Amino acid sequence: MPTIKLGNLNIDKIQTAFKARDFSSEELTREYLEAIRADDTNSFISISDLAIEQARQADKLLAQGQATALTGIPLAVKDLILVEGLRATAASKILENYIASYTATAVKRLTAAGMVVIGKTNCDEFAMGSSNENSAFGPVLNPHDKTRVAGGSSGGSAAALAANIAPTALGTDTGGSIRQPAAFCGVAGLKPTYGRVSRYGAIAMASSLDQIGPMATTVKDLAYLLKFMAGYDEMDATSLKAAVPDYPANLNTDIKHLRLGIPIEYFSSKIDSQVKTAIEAQIDNLKKQGFSIKEVSLPYTDYALAAYYLLMPAEVSSNLARYDGLLYGLVADKKLSLDQWYKTVRSQGFGAETKRRVILGTYILSAGYYDAYYKQAQKVRTLIKNDFERVFKEVDILIAPATPSTAFKVGEKSQDPLAMYLSDVFTVSANIAGICGLSMPIAKDRNNLPIGLQLLGRPLGELEILQLGHFIEQTNK
Repeated sequence: MPTIKLGNLNIDKIQTAFKARDFSSEELTREYLEAIRADDTNSFISISDLAIEQARQADKLLAQGQATALTGIPLAVKDLILVEGLRATAASKILENYIASYTATAVKRLTAAGMVVIGKTNCDEFAMGSSNENSAFGPVLNPHDKTRVAGGSSGGSAAALAANIAPTALGTDTGGSIRQPAAFCGVAGLKPTYGRVSRYGAIAMASSLDQIGPMATTVKDLAYLLKFMAGYDEMDATSLKAAVPDYPANLNTDIKHLRLGIPIEYFSSKIDSQVKTAIEAQIDNLKKQGFSIKEVSLPYTDYALAAYYLLMPAEVSSNLARYDGLLYGLVADKKLSLDQWYKTVRSQGFGAETKRRVILGTYILSAGYYDAYYKQAQKVRTLIKNDFERVFKEVDILIAPATPSTAFKVGEKSQDPLAMYLSDVFTVSANIAGICGLSMPIAKDRNNLPIGLQLLGRPLGELEILQLGHFIEQTNK
């Protein structure tokens, strides 16, 4: 087998190597599987035993000249997204041995294009966390500094990319769970517009906020993945009936006409000085490149985090009610009464953060508190959505930090839920409003940790933010 250097591989480089017969998809897949087994970041929960056969099928298509841009490319899938025949744990003890009986639409579309699923990545339990320390299978460590978190909840996917043990990955984003770990690990991640990518086959956390999205080492690779993932799905009533652009083919068009906005609320005292300096330097570079840039205001930003942490746990408490061990998942002693069964299964199966959010959500929805909390949060949601609608009449893309700081130490915030929740302060608004957002690395801090830039676009504005992200990536080389 040829020696394959896994560092800095992207889709274009892999396809070029396939065409030159430098290596096959099967050889590349075996190399990645070995790298996963040798890795010490705890990025993967399980390795796919279907991968080699998928790679062999991809090699046949490549040999027959029937390949797409994605044929033979290995893909890591967050363990919150179903792949038939593989474990789908949601990083929880309650689903530790659950085997998926069907495949999520997003994954099905990518494998139909010839991608090879190499394994399921670690995450915060049921996507509940900002550090990937809430997994029942242990924390994911940041490849840039293994004393620090990878971010959450899609920390396994982000770390796998940064550690060069996967070239592409899928994550989910409910309040920043793709963009925040992408920023912490120095990779690219896209939260699509709500409904742009089918949620069918994603284990639900908060159904009105969740989105499946691509993660990769380059913005162009995000474009490749989104092209095949996106589009209406009759299995998901919330998916949008909108045409899907050819994202990669349109990345290099002239974009100097795009109007860029700087939301002043995202540059408050909450942001670390090194992060702020790096983002401002990037904004200055764009001005020098001839872009029109102006300051704008999103006045309800300060209420977004509070609204999110009312809306999200309310939906969590409803969605997680299905996990009782009666049909699947963790089971208890059959001699127990129903009340004792529920108590045993859920106390043993759910972790501390999951229990905290279920309890909080149940309280929010309970009689006497629904109007005071949930209903008010929904009103704030409308105001935040209106903020973005107004601003996107003035500008096309918003530029902001992805996170208030770079990756923090493992254990640093685990005993302080409020401090942990504040990690999402710059990302939750996009989910509340249903718009699209992209995180990409632009610099490093004095500890050599990545700093992420966030680009926010209007609904179905993925092409514009991918174009700008690609432009920034190319000009920063």
